[in-house]
Amino acid sequence: MQTKAHPFLSFVIKETRHILRDRRTMLILFGMPIVLMLLFGFAITTDIKNVRTVIVTSEMNPQTQQAVDRLSQSEYFTISATVATPQEAERLIRYQKADIAIVFSASGNIQLIVDGSDPNMAQQWTAYAQSILAQPTKGKSYSLPSPLGKATGRRALLGNEGPGVRLLYNPQMRSAYNFVPAIMGMLLMLVCAMMTSISIVKEKERGTMEVLLVSPVRPLMIIVAKAIPYLLIAFVVLIIILIMASTVLDVPLADSLFWIIVVSIIYILLALSLGLLISSVAETQLVALLLSAMVLLMPVVMLSGMLFPVESMPVILQWLSAIVPPRYYIDAMRKLMIMGVGIDAVLKEVLILSGMTIFLLAVALKKFKVRL
Repeated sequence: MQTKAHPFLSFVIKETRHILRDRRTMLILFGMPIVLMLLFGFAITTDIKNVRTVIVTSEMNPQTQQAVDRLSQSEYFTISATVATPQEAERLIRYQKADIAIVFSASGNIQLIVDGSDPNMAQQWTAYAQSILAQPTKGKSYSLPSPLGKATGRRALLGNEGPGVRLLYNPQMRSAYNFVPAIMGMLLMLVCAMMTSISIVKEKERGTMEVLLVSPVRPLMIIVAKAIPYLLIAFVVLIIILIMASTVLDVPLADSLFWIIVVSIIYILLALSLGLLISSVAETQLVALLLSAMVLLMPVVMLSGMLFPVESMPVILQWLSAIVPPRYYIDAMRKLMIMGVGIDAVLKEVLILSGMTIFLLAVALKKFKVRL
């Protein structure tokens, strides 16, 4: 056993040293997670903050003043101007000096004029403004427009309690809670699948794979030896992401840290299997990189639910997303990290990921043996 173990460990150490000596690879492997976490945590965000708001009113009575105070005291809206007519407010919005205008009429109605060039943000601004203006105040009642713009709007009966809204798991509605599991799914897939495939194809392209295959170590063990360093690196990347999520972005890990790591290891093995499959098909590093980009990067970003809800996609894209592994991993991480559920609540996702791992690994090994 010792004579067999020693060459295998030598291959593992060789591949590990090769990775550590490549500064560009190390920068990609450990720099990319930090940069993406900071970007999605602070720069690329869908959080509603400091929306420039124009107040349109002919007179500032006590009831209007209360509503304006509620808007200005929230972290979502910043009162940038007060004008007398809706036309002036529209002009400010047209010249990008305001995002939304609140029109208080003498009859007790409220009209919202919103910059709709970005429909998603406009919808959120409208919903936030309506929720704040619908809070009970003393005195006169205001009629709020419905979100769909119908004539029959919601009326806030002032002096009575309005409908209560309680947000579970993410009461601050922070976008980092949504992005962190998605970043984990993307990074682990790229690190394991793309880097593993390129590493193996590099040996084929340089002609050193044949030299390795005539060594005392079995061909399968050579592939395993090349995959083990990336398995360890992926685990380190996972730890870095979890530490940054908890300390920098204040994303709760709930009480499911053990199961988060277990499910992540299954996902890492799946990504390694996919990388092995790509390496058995590609003959050059460029082909491996292009295949990884087409098979991994685009589907992960567009079809996994990372940026867009799967339920909102056309039916044919929903069917395509069903074969994208990160979709199930991201769903499982959101439940485990944010909702704090047990493993029983993500059993479906775990079974699908495990089945995909077994299937991809079997196909990759079969193709590799056929090629040999």
